[in-house]
Amino acid sequence: MDLRSELLKSIWYGFTALDLEKSGKVSKSQLKVLSHNLCTVLSIPHDPVALEEHFRDDDDGPVSSQGYMPYLNKYILDKVVEGSFIKENVDELCWTLTAKKNYQPDRSSSSILPEKDAFRLWCLFNFLSEDKYPLVMVPDEVEYLLKKICTAMSIEFSGAEYEDFFSQDSAQQSGITVWAFLEMMNSGKVTRGIDKGIITMAIEEVYREIVGDVLKEGYLWKKGQLRRNWKERWFTLRPSNLSYYTREDRKDCQGNIVLDGNCCVEVLPDRDGKRCMFCLKTLSKTYEMSASDTKQRQEWTAAIQTAIRLHVEGKKSLHKDLKLKRQEQREQREKRRQAKEEELQRLRALQEERERKLAELELLKEAQKQAQSLLEQDEQRRRQQHEQLQRTLEIQLREAEEARVSMQAEMALKEEEAEKQRKRIQELEEMQKRLEEALQQEIKARRDEEAFRYAQAGLLAEEEEKMKALMSLQEEQEEYILKTEREKQELKQEMEAKSRALDEAQWQLEEVRANRHRVDQDVVAAQRKLRQASTNVKHWNVQMNRLMRPIGPGEKRPSLGSSYSSFQIPTQRDPGLRLRKKSESEEQQRNEESKENVDNRSGSDLEKRHSHASNGDMDIP
Repeated sequence: MDLRSELLKSIWYGFTALDLEKSGKVSKSQLKVLSHNLCTVLSIPHDPVALEEHFRDDDDGPVSSQGYMPYLNKYILDKVVEGSFIKENVDELCWTLTAKKNYQPDRSSSSILPEKDAFRLWCLFNFLSEDKYPLVMVPDEVEYLLKKICTAMSIEFSGAEYEDFFSQDSAQQSGITVWAFLEMMNSGKVTRGIDKGIITMAIEEVYREIVGDVLKEGYLWKKGQLRRNWKERWFTLRPSNLSYYTREDRKDCQGNIVLDGNCCVEVLPDRDGKRCMFCLKTLSKTYEMSASDTKQRQEWTAAIQTAIRLHVEGKKSLHKDLKLKRQEQREQREKRRQAKEEELQRLRALQEERERKLAELELLKEAQKQAQSLLEQDEQRRRQQHEQLQRTLEIQLREAEEARVSMQAEMALKEEEAEKQRKRIQELEEMQKRLEEALQQEIKARRDEEAFRYAQAGLLAEEEEKMKALMSLQEEQEEYILKTEREKQELKQEMEAKSRALDEAQWQLEEVRANRHRVDQDVVAAQRKLRQASTNVKHWNVQMNRLMRPIGPGEKRPSLGSSYSSFQIPTQRDPGLRLRKKSESEEQQRNEESKENVDNRSGSDLEKRHSHASNGDMDIP
């Protein structure tokens, strides 16, 4: 079944929903709206003028489905590109149109299906229905779908209620409509006593498997390509690719492995602490994975090999292939049934022929008896005629005997064929028993898988609680770090303020020291000038005292040869006086320099004491 046939099934429901009078025709205005919506969901450009030009000869009335099909094929379906649109959007559009008119269940019933489940069952019905209009699904396909849903719900399919449903109406034995199927599902005959959530999950699983072409889904451990670490991922296998996601909701896709004829799958020995390992090899990469148990590994490897086989055979969907095989099997069964009926009719014809010949033989025997009685009455008169009749009768008896022998041989052959058919039926019954045992094992495995999922959900909840506690501790640590940073910032600002104050105090101290040094220099200069002035005064006092000595009368200036030399007032030109003044000035200068050195040493000591005092040290004398 190609894409065009799938789209036509959904569009057929939309067209018939617009036919309110059930006349097989729809107005052009409604067809315009339908065509525009179809072009929108199919992602193709819409040309409203084309519809008017195509149906300009039908202005007198509405358009039938046969008249709409050429426009639909030429302007819409021929422009459709597979992969450029979402098939589910087309189904939702057609379901919305047809459900308003045809799907009106009893909302007060407790077993009514949700709208989403009814839509998915409608899509499943379209997928499994026959490619004939009006669309119906044969009882074998209905049974197949119900078994799938019951298997997904982990319950055993009850064929009694299914047979009762089809036995109520003989017309349904050739196929049922989707609305009768939904009415049967809403009646609760199949889902009686089962929670609606389980029913929804089962319908979604079957929908994704059949309509979504999902061969298998589940969690696997995957080894990274770069970091080479193991992470658990949710894998979804389709005939063309193998996608893996972070979680089961399939929102965060982590990668997509394209499958082709060059891919292969191999089983690996246990290593790196992982068991039940296998790998998927492509031309560019090798993907290593680990399953939860051996059964899961076997199922995954078989499913991947099936996907590769479908790609090699050029088939896009497993269930489309299975549907075609089931149709072929039904056709073969129908041919065998017709052949069997023809054979039975031929046997009945042979039996009737045999009975007719036996009746003729009896009639011949009666005729012989009558002839014998007549011969006894007129033996001599009709001896010749009797002998001739006897020969004729013997010939007919031989022919009848030969016919009886050939009929017995044919009956023996038919009995041999019947024996072969009985053996074949026994083999089919044994095969059915083995299939039922395999089905029971699969149901048990699904139950075990459900228990494992519940346990895994508990572990995930516990891990989430631990993660919340860790996040709270992390928040407290971040608050403490922020508080420490604020305190550190405040301490840094305080230290910078103290450093600025210290620099300012040091600058003021340097300024005081410079002022004191200048004052000390002024004092030293004043002291030097004072000492010089004092020395000069003393010197001139001595000179004045010498000059102011009175000279008595009659005293003479001693001579050069006397023991007392005469006093002579020195003059400024006296070289001795100049030499003495020079020596005195040199001595005074040496005294002043020594005093300056002492003052400098005392000043330096005082500066050291001030510096020690500014640094907080105590000067001990």
